[in-house]
Amino acid sequence: MKNTTKLLKVNIKQFDFNPANVLLQNAVTGKVPTEQETLVLKDFMTQSAVTKLAKFENMTKPEKEFTYLASGPGAYWVGEGEKIQTSKATWLTAKMVSKKLGVIIPVSKEFLRYSVSDFFTQMRSAIAEAFAIKFDQAALFGINSPFGAGVSVFEKVQAAGNTVALNSIGNLYDELNGVMALVEDADKDVDGFTTTRRFRQKLRGTKDTNGLPIFNDATGGATQQALGLPIGYVDSKSWDYTKALLLAADWDMTRYGIPQGMEYKISEDATLTTVVGEDSQPINLFERDMFALRVTQQVGFMTLSDESFAALTPEVVSP
Repeated sequence: MKNTTKLLKVNIKQFDFNPANVLLQNAVTGKVPTEQETLVLKDFMTQSAVTKLAKFENMTKPEKEFTYLASGPGAYWVGEGEKIQTSKATWLTAKMVSKKLGVIIPVSKEFLRYSVSDFFTQMRSAIAEAFAIKFDQAALFGINSPFGAGVSVFEKVQAAGNTVALNSIGNLYDELNGVMALVEDADKDVDGFTTTRRFRQKLRGTKDTNGLPIFNDATGGATQQALGLPIGYVDSKSWDYTKALLLAADWDMTRYGIPQGMEYKISEDATLTTVVGEDSQPINLFERDMFALRVTQQVGFMTLSDESFAALTPEVVSP
């Protein structure tokens, strides 16, 4: 009996899945290996402006309830021997629900001969970039958002009416100051900006009333800043230039979470209806001797107030 048990343990060990030794063609579905998943998520969180600025909520399930401080307790002047008044802080409860984020990448057939680990090492940057673009589109502007209407940052800006148009005051320094003031009017503090690199030229060329630049370039690995606040840059594919040039926020009022591991599946015979080839027709993988990688990941996002967000909007052109 002991020998049988020992043999079973040996056989089980022999068939343990090792992504470094198993070829992708022999593992067409499964979980992205832990090491590569960690690196993809790290790249995703580095490339996404929202994940760099917003507050992370640890999620172990698709839904999470948490409390946050909406307003703090008050203090009072007290005379000698008088009873100190008491006031209560306002704590609110919010529920964040994660949604499935997916990417499909057409890949050359030769990658099937890579080990699972090596393949996802090669695909790491492409997956992270696709996730970051799609997540920022939804979180910032509500583009194809699964999180519901009115949840994105710009939708909150619109709800509060917190906008300043470019060249409406005459100087970008004063206009950014006006954008920040809209958030400060609600007793919130702007703790970061987000925009695209296309707008960096205007920030770099702007000076304050003392003739000093408002923009500080990144040195020694530091984050670029404007008016002393960090800037999170968004991929231009994630940005809606018709709505905003720059967003400012108390980013503590935005939350995101990532509750479960990445899963993948490959297909060799699908037709990709959302991707077209040089003939402007959907790509048929079988005809092109290719395969497609599908990777999915749960991601949660929510905003907690209307007044915590403001935007610099495009210049209003007179008719």
